[in-house]
Amino acid sequence: MAPQFTIPKTQKAAIVEKPDAPLKIVDNHPVKQPEELAPGECLVELDCSGVCHTDLHARNNDWPIPAKLPLIGGHEGVGRIVAIGQHTQNSPVKIGDRVGIKWLAYSCLDCEPCRKGLEQSCLNGKYSGFTVDGTFSQYVVSWVTHVSPIPENLSSAEAASILCAGVTVYRAIKYSGAKIGEWIVLPGAGGGLGHLAVQYAVAMGLRVVAVDTGAEKKDLVMRLGAEKWIDFRETKDLVKDIVEATDGFGAHAAVVTAANSEAYAQAIDYLRMGGKLMVVGLPARANLSADIFFTVAKSISILGSYVGNRQDAREALDIASRGKVKCFFALKPLSALSETYEGLEQGKVVGRVVLNMKD
Repeated sequence: MAPQFTIPKTQKAAIVEKPDAPLKIVDNHPVKQPEELAPGECLVELDCSGVCHTDLHARNNDWPIPAKLPLIGGHEGVGRIVAIGQHTQNSPVKIGDRVGIKWLAYSCLDCEPCRKGLEQSCLNGKYSGFTVDGTFSQYVVSWVTHVSPIPENLSSAEAASILCAGVTVYRAIKYSGAKIGEWIVLPGAGGGLGHLAVQYAVAMGLRVVAVDTGAEKKDLVMRLGAEKWIDFRETKDLVKDIVEATDGFGAHAAVVTAANSEAYAQAIDYLRMGGKLMVVGLPARANLSADIFFTVAKSISILGSYVGNRQDAREALDIASRGKVKCFFALKPLSALSETYEGLEQGKVVGRVVLNMKD
């Protein structure tokens, strides 16, 4: 028999009413009731939610594609299913299951991108904390086909950031084609995505050059297995230092998670012949600049990598569940979201911030 849950009528939530207005935290936001769920929908009571740089972009509404307003942000939530819409058939999850809410909230599974394994680019996709309300609340509505089962040996707080940051960098590294023993450069290595990228790269047998700034970030990435560290604020010639650090020939791949366009332009110069640039970080209103001559002459490949599909999520969670990847995070209450956004804007967040929705 399915467990029974008492579902309140209202909940605590962080709401963006408009980009130039202060973030509003309320305790009387409506909770969608079980009888209101459509077939295929589920209601998840959240334990926690990670905070991603994407959430800051959604809050500021500074991407070319606007977020819905008003908006409850967040897309790295973990909790338990407390209700499933009536007439839902063949649900892969059941009431009581612990699941994760990802950036990709829904995909049709039938358009061309979906059929080719690019469901994260679904022509009919819905995105948590961007086009539909997300996880900066105590309850969230999602779709049974798109929540991710969480391995038992991963805590909710550990799993939260794997659902976006972990999946995103794991897929980018996987599709970079870098092989065991090859060099990979990770700009933004000490941040939320970057520190996970270091661990996934090491788990996949790659040699890591970590690029970031500050003693705290250096200490973190070197403990996580990076072989070389370059502080972009202290170096006099970043490209030269990276080339020298990678046997004098340059890196085989770069996964750029830094949210600035300069990091992409530099990668063309420090990649070796046949190198791959994986475009991951999304600066607000920025263009990708690449020297055409050297891109061609060095046979450089430039590939955009957008989060991951449901299979990528399962693989990323599985690697973490086996102890190969650990998210370093600070657990804070929902009331700390505004100050977390300030820290992200200033580049001061080391690792990840996870919000406790039970506070």
